[in-house]
Amino acid sequence: MPRLRDIVIRFVKTEKALRMLEENKLTVIVKPEVTKREIKEAFENTLNVKVVKVNTLRTPKGEKKAYVKLSEEFDATKIAEDLGIL
Repeated sequence: MPRLRDIVIRFVKTEKALRMLEENKLTVIVKPEVTKREIKEAFENTLNVKVVKVNTLRTPKGEKKAYVKLSEEFDATKIAEDLGIL
C-alpha cells in the first residue's frame, strides 16, 4: 500500500496548478516509476479522500506530473491548505 510521502516528490504551486484547485484537482510531481493506480491509492489511503481520476504526463524537464481529481464531496483547496501548499 503506497504512502503519499513515498511517491510524491513535491506539490506544484504554479498559477495553473492553483487554478486547477478550482476544478478540484491537485497537481503533484511524482517519482517516474509510479503508476496511476499507485498515485490514486496513496492519495486515498493517506488523505482519506476519494479520487475520481488521475492524469499523468511527462514535463519537458523529464519529470512525471500527475493531476489528481478528487470526488465532489472533498475540497481540493482545503486539502491544499491543510498540507501547507497554499
